Amino acid sequence: MGAYLNTLTKPQGSLGIVEEIAVQLSRITGNKIPDITLPGILVFAADHGIATEGVSAYPQEVTAQMVHNFLDGGAAINVLARQINAQLEIVDIGVATDIDRKGLLQRKIRYGTANFLKEDSMSRSEAMQAIETGADIATSMLDKGINCLLLGEMGIGNTTSSSAILSVLSEMDAMHVVGAGTGITEEQQNYKKQVIRQAVVKRQPNSDDAIDVLAKIGGLELAGITGAILAAAERKIPVLIDGFISTVAALIATRLYKEAAEYLFIGHKSAEYGHQYAIKLLKKDPILDLGMRLGEGTGAALAFPILLAATNIVKEMATFESAGVSGKV
Repeated sequence: MGAYLNTLTKPQGSLGIVEEIAVQLSRITGNKIPDITLPGILVFAADHGIATEGVSAYPQEVTAQMVHNFLDGGAAINVLARQINAQLEIVDIGVATDIDRKGLLQRKIRYGTANFLKEDSMSRSEAMQAIETGADIATSMLDKGINCLLLGEMGIGNTTSSSAILSVLSEMDAMHVVGAGTGITEEQQNYKKQVIRQAVVKRQPNSDDAIDVLAKIGGLELAGITGAILAAAERKIPVLIDGFISTVAALIATRLYKEAAEYLFIGHKSAEYGHQYAIKLLKKDPILDLGMRLGEGTGAALAFPILLAATNIVKEMATFESAGVSGKV
């Protein structure tokens, strides 16, 4: 693919990262002209027991309220999904209340995780079940012809869980990985750091065992995203992940299957402080940097047109020979 890009009517490498994206998409799909014209978005929703410690700017009931907003078509991810003509599925993998709505994928593992400051978030079997559920849902979407998978989440308290996981996997103190989340104050951030430090000491997650980390301090939506990544990698489908939470889930996925990293694109660099360290661990560069920290898969949806542009350039751009343009002397 790299050699072919050099025959197109442009200075070699002049499209920068767009050319790198084209090469990676070609490598993933095994096609010189990759087809990603049928994007699908999965948003996994779940609640976190750690939210009862006051680590979020919003109350826990916002998770369920936002699920209703997704189903009504009124959230940012709905707007962006329509813009890129993506199939959008909302998954209840662990919301703390029952939501009886048409169009919602009801795959609840349990009613939210436990408060990991006091006990493990979930059992090991529940963590594995959530991963398998995410894989099953992704596989079902791919079976419908989706050829690029975008992943997002919704869950009050999930930046705390993600920061805790990142702290363990990176062996960094919580002070380096905690940010504003949904908009907490500096005082609340300091408290959040203390909660994470204490919880990690109490839970003692094994950094060499990704399932143990996920079960002790993780979230059900992170497990669902993990499974979806693994399923897409198995099918050789490119995965465009969102920001901080999705990237931490990707870290778990790559600990379980190292080669999954080859199928990943980071949609954007989140304003959430720990994201810079998470993407370094993945050895990936984000496509966009817009100061966002919304979640829902919005950063992935905004980045998707860049991936599409990379494939269209390969597909439609003239070569020096076909255009009768002189090459570099």
